[in-house]
Order: sequence, then structure tokens, then C-alpha cells
Amino acid sequence: MSTFKDLGIHKNYVKSLHELGIKTPTAIQQQAIPILINAKTDFIGLAQTGTGKTAAYGLPVLHKVDPNKKAVQGLIIAPTRELVQQIKKQLFKFTKYNDKKIFIEGVYGGEKIDMQIANLRRVTHIIVATPGRLVDLLDKNIIDLNHINTVVLDEADEMLSMGFKKDLTTILSATNKSARKTWLFSATMPEDLKVIVKRYISKDAASIEIDRESIVNANISHHFVQTTIGNKPETLIKLLEDREEARGIIFCRTKAGTQALKQQLQKEGFNVDALEGDMTQKERDKVMRAFKNTNLQILISTDVSARGIDVNNLGFVMHHQLPEHLEYYTHRSGRTARAGKKGESIALVLPNELQRVNDIEKALGIKIKELTV
Repeated sequence: MSTFKDLGIHKNYVKSLHELGIKTPTAIQQQAIPILINAKTDFIGLAQTGTGKTAAYGLPVLHKVDPNKKAVQGLIIAPTRELVQQIKKQLFKFTKYNDKKIFIEGVYGGEKIDMQIANLRRVTHIIVATPGRLVDLLDKNIIDLNHINTVVLDEADEMLSMGFKKDLTTILSATNKSARKTWLFSATMPEDLKVIVKRYISKDAASIEIDRESIVNANISHHFVQTTIGNKPETLIKLLEDREEARGIIFCRTKAGTQALKQQLQKEGFNVDALEGDMTQKERDKVMRAFKNTNLQILISTDVSARGIDVNNLGFVMHHQLPEHLEYYTHRSGRTARAGKKGESIALVLPNELQRVNDIEKALGIKIKELTV
């Protein structure tokens, strides 16, 4: 088993990692870091969420920054504000023992652009950004991306499913293609993403796939419960009562369904709140803060609103309805069983959806066992 030092990580970063309790590299870190630290070409890394991708690309990005150069040298693009904030915070923690400071800025929607512009006027070495806000700043000629040596696309499949394809092409076109290396990380490789890869990533890019046989984390046990529309509330309540000590996320397909389920479960005395697209950023931040601080036990969310949520120690995810897209099942399930822990993915299934369960099993190479409540 390799150590971070064996992988070529500088001793100052190793010291920070140890202090954060990160001592043994995960599979993606072991395979990606040696390639990326010595990167001579582009890179594609396929691995499910919760496998340690941030450190896998974040440490090599930090290694490639020259702190004496007052220019933006690294650019990390992620789908949501929450994920941007989390990546920025993690990179900052990695640099604790550096001899020279590396300055990292996060830019995302939902916050005043003027404040972010003011921050970017200071020395900035790495920008972590959501696609939409970064394009706004490019349109205003606030950011110069010509000196960037590394562009990271994190959770690339999620960015495309959220409709950021045009923004991504704008951003990649604004960087100096001959000077930058592009590193793409994704849980899945849908057709839309193959188009981006073909256009912007070198044909001789290094490529790794973690746990090719299992797109979904092997620490997750998958179950379904047969129910009817009329019995669904009662079935869900019984499942939650059986897991009264555990924390988790319940996924709904619609904003209206999310709010309705929240009210229903609150009336039953459950400690729940909801995330959906019509909420203001302030409301969203408040709910996420409560969930991360463990003041909130159960979060109800739509697929899009859950993008980038990274909360440890979640015991389960529940699918109030099966997702429309196969990729969503992977992303939903990946919110549990993070950092080596075990977790449960439970779907409430109507009789006419049993074939869909079989389809998911075949496509993902998993067994979804029936659970009786």
C-alpha cells in the first residue's frame, strides 16, 4: 500500500493530510496522483462520488502552482456552489504548512458578483468556480485565463445534466489550449460528455477507471420496497422509524413533491427539511448548514438541488420515486457510504415499476433486493 509520500506528495502537504486524518491514499488517489504530478498530457478519471477525487486532483494542482507568480494558474470547475465551497476549503486546509501562501478564490452564483470581483483583483493562484458565474466574469473581462496550466472539470457528467454544456465550451475556449492540461473527473461517461472529451481533451490523454465492474460504490446495499400510491406515506414512515438513529436523504422528482413530503413528515414529528430549486440561496444555505451540523436528521431533495452535497456519515438514501435517468440513481446512491463507510439505498416502487428495477440492476451490475416492512 502506497503512502502519500511514495506518490510524490511534498512533505508539507503530507503533514497537513495527516493532521486532517488522511493517512492512506484511496484507489483513485493512488492511481491518479503519480500521473497528474508529472502530467505531460490531459487526463480522464472515472470514479464514483465519495472516493477522494478532490485530493486526487487538488494536491497535483497545488504542486503545479508557482506562488511567486502573480497569475491564475489553476482552474477547477464544479457543478454547484456547495461543491465549490467545499473544494476551496479542502485545498486551503492542504496548504496549512506551505512555506509560501497559495491564494485560492471561489466564484459562484447566489452571492454578489461585486464582492467576488474585488476578491479576484487580489493575487489569486487557483480559481474554483461554477460554470455560469465564471462565464459572467469572463464576459466582464475580469479574469485572464491565459496563464492557466491546469483546468479540472469535476463531476463533469453532473455539469452536463444541469445544462452547462455551452458554458463549459465557452470556458475551455477562453484558456490557452497549448499551455494548459485538462483533467476530467466524472462518475459516468454519457454521450454528451464524450463530445466534450473529443473536442477538448487530447487523444493521448491518460485514463483510469476505478472499480470498472461496479459503477456504484460496493459499500452500498440496494433494496426496494413494493408499495402503492395510497400506501406510500405509511411505508416511508415505517422505513424511517426503523432507522430512527440514522441520517439520510430522501429524493423526490419534483419541487412540489419535495415540499409536500416535507410537510407530511414534519406533521408526523420527523426532523426533516427540504431543498428544491425555487428556494433562495439564503434559505438553501440555512438548510445545508443544519444538515451538515447534524441539527437536521433527514433532508428531502430534488436531484438537481442535491448536486454537490457532500455530507459524511449518512446511513441511507431513499428514492421516493425512481429517478428518470440511470445516472441519477448512481448519484443519489453515492451520497451514502462515503469514505469507506457502509450505507443503504432504498427505493419505494409501485407494481408497474418492477421492470424498471430490473433495468437498473442490469445496467449497473448490482442486485436490488426486496425488503418487506
